[in-house]
Amino acid sequence: MAGGDTGAKSTKSEPNVVPLCDILLVLLIIFMVVTPMIKKGANVALPQMTNTQDQPEPGNMLTVYLEKSGAVTFEGVVVDDLAKLALLVEEKLEEKKQADSKILLNADKECEYGKVIDVMNEIRNANIEIVGLVTEKSSSD
Repeated sequence: MAGGDTGAKSTKSEPNVVPLCDILLVLLIIFMVVTPMIKKGANVALPQMTNTQDQPEPGNMLTVYLEKSGAVTFEGVVVDDLAKLALLVEEKLEEKKQADSKILLNADKECEYGKVIDVMNEIRNANIEIVGLVTEKSSSD
């Protein structure tokens, strides 16, 4: 009778991490499926062209979006005053320290022609040499 309870069961206070791992794996799969579906940039319906020229990936090029409503978006920033566009472009070029000055213009196909010209003029005011108009390849090929 002098000994302790050597035969008694001791309780463990460790958390069960298996359900936590299952939940984390399901969340990881959900994010992996949903992330490619997220569209970057503004909601613009691009015009279709039959004679297009393939260009290098626009990953390092600056992008301007011109929506049907006339709203202008530059690199995720909504530009409320068109006169500020040239300043924003110059600041972004200095920030990225880009040697080549190329901008892609994604204009909605139902946008007014005059508005497209106004945006192009503001881009030119920022000393941009090349403005690329982005289109979709026609499906009739």
